[in-house]
Amino acid sequence: MTRTALITGAAGGIGSAVAARLLADGWQVAGLDLVGTGPAGVRMHHADATDPAGVRAAVAAARAELGRLDALVTCAGLTEGAPLHETTDEQWHRVLDANLTSVFHCVREVLPAMLEAGSGTVVTVGSVLHRTAAPGLPAYAAAKGAIAALTRQLAVDYGRYGLTFLTLSPGWVRTPATESRLGPHAERDLARLRESNPLRTVPDAERFADAVALALSPAAALLTGSELVLDAGARLVSPASLLRDAHRERLGLPPLDA
Repeated sequence: MTRTALITGAAGGIGSAVAARLLADGWQVAGLDLVGTGPAGVRMHHADATDPAGVRAAVAAARAELGRLDALVTCAGLTEGAPLHETTDEQWHRVLDANLTSVFHCVREVLPAMLEAGSGTVVTVGSVLHRTAAPGLPAYAAAKGAIAALTRQLAVDYGRYGLTFLTLSPGWVRTPATESRLGPHAERDLARLRESNPLRTVPDAERFADAVALALSPAAALLTGSELVLDAGARLVSPASLLRDAHRERLGLPPLDA
C-alpha cells in the first residue's frame, strides 16, 4: 500500500525538500502552506497553519484526496526575534503561533484519521536553539522547546493506539532563507560553520529530508517520544577548542592566522 503524508510549510526550503524526498520514495504527498507551490506531484493546499478553520479544511481536503494520512511532518515556522525586553506582545504571539500553535492545530486535525487507522507517525521540527541559545530569539527558543515537550506528551498519550511521534531538531540548515541572513561574508561564515562540527559540513535541506525519511521508517518506531539533534555533532565541540592552534591541529583545522 502506498503511504501518504501531509507536509506543512511544503513551499519552503526544508518543507519542499522533505516533500520531494518522500515523493521519490514512492509516497503520495499533500502540502500545506500559506503561499507558494511545492515540488511537482505534491497536492498543495493553501492555508495559514495558525488558523484552525483553515487547517481543518486543508486537512480534510488532503485526507479526501489521499484516502488516508499515514504521516504528518510539521515544517512550517518562523525565525524572528529581539531581546526579551524589546519583544512586543504582537511579536511574541506571532512567533509562538507560527512555530508552536501551528503544530497544535495540524496534529489535532490529523489525529482522528490516524486513530481510525490504528497507525501513523508525526514528525515535528524543533531546533537546537532551545538547547544552545542564540542571542535575541526568546520566543523562538521557547516555541521550539515546547514542541519537543509536546511531542513527548503525544507519544505517551497515543502510543497505545499505534501512533508514534518524534522531534527532529536541526542546527544550521543551508536553504535560500538561511543563506540570505549571512550577509556580505557568506562564504567566510559558511567556512566557520563547517569547522564548528566534527563532520565539517553545513547540511542542506536534502540532508535534513534524509533524516525525515529515516524517522518515518518502521525501524524508527521504538524511538517514539525522542528528540533527535541533527547538528553534525556541533554540540560535542567545546567552542574554546576552536580558538587555540594546538586544539585546532588536533581537530584537523588550519591555524587561525592561516
